[in-house]
Amino acid sequence: MRNPETVLENLRAHASQVDYKYERLYRNLYNLSFYLLAYQQTYQKEGNMTAGIDGQTFDSMSHNRIQKIINSLKDHTYQPKPARRTYIPKKNGKLRPLGIPSSNDKLVQQAVKVILESIYEDTFCDTSHGFRPDKSCITALSQVKINFTGVKWFIEGDIKSYFDTVDHHLLIDILRRRIKDEYFIALIWKFLRAGYLENGALHRPAKGLHQGSLVSPVLANIYLNEFDRYMDAYKSSFQKGEKRKLTPEYIRIQSKEQSLRKSVQKLTVTAQGRIEKLKQLRQLRSQRVSIPCSDPMDKSYKRLSYQRYADDFIIGIIGDKSDAQQVKLDVSNYLTDHLKLELSEEKTLITHGKDRAKFLGYEITIGRKGTPSKDKLGKLSDRHHGRVKLYIPQAAWLNKLKETESISIKNTPHHEEVWIPRARKSLLYFPDHKIVTIYNQEIRGLYQYFKIADNASVLNRYFFIMKYSMLKTLAAKHQSSVRKIMKKYYHDGRVQVSYQAQNKAKTVSLYEDGFKKQAITLDKTKTTQSQELTIRLKSNRCEWCNKHPTKVSVHQVRKLSTLKGDRAWEMKMIQMNRKTLILCNKCHQLLHANLLS
Repeated sequence: MRNPETVLENLRAHASQVDYKYERLYRNLYNLSFYLLAYQQTYQKEGNMTAGIDGQTFDSMSHNRIQKIINSLKDHTYQPKPARRTYIPKKNGKLRPLGIPSSNDKLVQQAVKVILESIYEDTFCDTSHGFRPDKSCITALSQVKINFTGVKWFIEGDIKSYFDTVDHHLLIDILRRRIKDEYFIALIWKFLRAGYLENGALHRPAKGLHQGSLVSPVLANIYLNEFDRYMDAYKSSFQKGEKRKLTPEYIRIQSKEQSLRKSVQKLTVTAQGRIEKLKQLRQLRSQRVSIPCSDPMDKSYKRLSYQRYADDFIIGIIGDKSDAQQVKLDVSNYLTDHLKLELSEEKTLITHGKDRAKFLGYEITIGRKGTPSKDKLGKLSDRHHGRVKLYIPQAAWLNKLKETESISIKNTPHHEEVWIPRARKSLLYFPDHKIVTIYNQEIRGLYQYFKIADNASVLNRYFFIMKYSMLKTLAAKHQSSVRKIMKKYYHDGRVQVSYQAQNKAKTVSLYEDGFKKQAITLDKTKTTQSQELTIRLKSNRCEWCNKHPTKVSVHQVRKLSTLKGDRAWEMKMIQMNRKTLILCNKCHQLLHANLLS
């Protein structure tokens, strides 16, 4: 069997060759090592311990189970099972449909996904950031911060029900431009048409991608890469002029400065005269940096910037409002005519640069003319004018407080809102240290996402409410008061809870490290995927009875933290610090029968 990393590298080597056609891809799915790689990449995700319609999870994964999948692919009897449909809440209060595939289908989808990524990843545009290696919301926002300087208009783009409206036939046509293997194409057809089961009824939509399918994100990017390329070409045709014209006032002051500099350099100027002229120069520079340098109404200069994350995109335009309206119309027509998609009129807005556009949960605006200040080199400059500013909207953290029921909101007689921290009833039965851990995870999670905001310090208000909500929760649990809880747990300037875990004394402290704005840093360090689980599975040695060689399978739990250590096999997993245990068939059966000792 060929090493899957070598195969994928060979596929990637031809990606930049536009006319290259990929053949014989399907045969890679006969390679057991591909599935071991897929399993290694996915087993740690908790969602893979959620059962599909067949009731199976990643527990009991084995060579024999994978070989059965391979055999069905070889004789073309493989048929993906319909996904089990469930719903998860969206930020706007609506529900997002989620399809949960069977665990065997997840394994095949992951193998197909890594093949498609090897073919397409290097051909995707840099303006695409969703569901891609080394890309994220932060990379999208960083590009907005760099490339949207000075824009006058934003177009906040949103494609209406994107994942539900992808045209299957058009997607397959796009894939066929590069892939010349009808068996592989037919497999993707099967994934697209597998459908979903809801309330006992089978649905097979004629369009759309399953949200929850492992292969859907890369297919979504392949489809919208057409739009990214269109925007790249559109940008080239839209942009005009080398630079903006300077304003008459700026030219006048600049001319005076140049004249004064020449006179200062003359030998005939006295020392006192030179001091006076240098003083005038400083005054002129101060005047110059306090007025606009270029003419914002210069119609001979136009620029367009674009960034996309999944089905959300933002366009920045240097031009007038009619330019923005025309761009929006052209984008709408392209999506309708070429990709059979529709812009959401409700969410696709044209926003002036001085106002706040919304993108990926942030509010984005362009800094206005302000008071000049000295930069790092000691020179006067207006460092905020035209620069992109990223802000946390109040609704972002206030909604988090509402979602977790950490806050009560009351109205005063003067119709003013009063925010009051409240105890969370849903946490009253958790251990004290677990309550603190949950609050820490929520606080750190929100800050981690919004740490690059220019107003990141507003999260101090969020933290204050969260802190007292936590204290009230602990007080309600112990039928005590906040004052007594503080006296019990407040040490060295922070709330600290000590507890015992795995016969060791541990302490968890409430986050108290502040909410400073942090510079955007993009970590491009490539991490090597550990092969530890694959090696253990290939060894064919039972980690309980030590029989070797023997047929083995993987026992897997959703979280290691759920194991209490009451049973011997639980204690072994805790000691190994692994949520997987390689067992022979006999030991695995005994474990599930609660007879393993």
